[in-house]
Amino acid sequence: MNTTAKSPLKFTKMHGAGNDYIYINGFTEQVDNPAKLAIQLSNRNFGVGSDGLVLILPSDKGDFRMRMFNSDGTESEMCGNASRCVGKYVFDKGLTTKTEIKLETGAGIKLLKLQVVNGKVDKVTVDMGEPILQPALIPVALPGDKAVSVPLTINNTSYDITCVSMGNPHAVIFTKGIDKLNLPELGPKFENNPIFPKRTNTEFIEIIDRKTLKMRVWERGTGETLACGTGASASLVAAVLNRYSDRKATLQLLGGNLEIEWDEKTNHVFMTGGATTVFEGELAK
Repeated sequence: MNTTAKSPLKFTKMHGAGNDYIYINGFTEQVDNPAKLAIQLSNRNFGVGSDGLVLILPSDKGDFRMRMFNSDGTESEMCGNASRCVGKYVFDKGLTTKTEIKLETGAGIKLLKLQVVNGKVDKVTVDMGEPILQPALIPVALPGDKAVSVPLTINNTSYDITCVSMGNPHAVIFTKGIDKLNLPELGPKFENNPIFPKRTNTEFIEIIDRKTLKMRVWERGTGETLACGTGASASLVAAVLNRYSDRKATLQLLGGNLEIEWDEKTNHVFMTGGATTVFEGELAK
C-alpha cells in the first residue's frame, strides 16, 4: 500500500492595478491541467479568487516564460498586468538578480524593466512591442489597412470601434458616462460578435483631457476586470489614432492608474505600473 502523501501545490496571489492572478512557480511545481486549475482557483466563492492563473516557466528564448489562463480556462497570448507581476515575483523570490528581464509570452518576447525600492520591486515598465493595426492580423473581419472609428451595431445602438492588437485583440470605444454602462450585459455582445473570429477584449474610454483617459474593460474569457495592461496600451494607441490624446497619457482604471506611452521613434508601446504581492498559499493536491 502506497501511503506517500502528495505535497501541496504552492501559489502566490498578486495583482497589478487590481487585475489579480494566481502565480505558480513552474520550476518547482507541476501543473498537469492548467486550464482546469484556472477555473477551479479563480472562483471567488469556492476557490482562491482571481482573474486567472499564471505559470512562470523556464524559457529557451528569454529569461522566463509566462503562460496565462483566463478564469474560464482559455489561454491568452499576453497580459500586461500579469507580466509586471512576473517581474516582481522572479526578482523578489531570488530567481534572478537582473533588473532587465526578457519574458517569453504567447505574443513574443517582452522586455521588463524593474524599479527596485529597498530590495523589492515597486514598479515595472513593460515594452509591449508594436501595436498591430491591420484588421486581418488583429484579427477582425473588416476591410482596409486599419479599423479606426468603424461603426458596429450592438443592441440597436451604433458604436464606433477602433481595433488594435497588442498580441491579443482589442476593440476600443470612446464614449461618455462609462460609469453607468451595464458591462455584464454589453460586454459579451462585443466579445462574441461574429466580426471577431477569436473574440475580443473591449475597452470603453472616456476622454478627460489629452493626457488623461478613463477606462473600463470587458476581458475576453473573464468579464469585467479592474485593469487590463494590454487594453490600456491598445486604448492609448486608439486615442492617438483618433486624435483624442497625446502619445503619453495616464489611464485611469478601476484598480489604479497606468502610465502608457506610444513612442514615435520606435513605434513601441511602453506601460508602467505597480505590482503587488497579496498573499502566499498552498493547495492540497
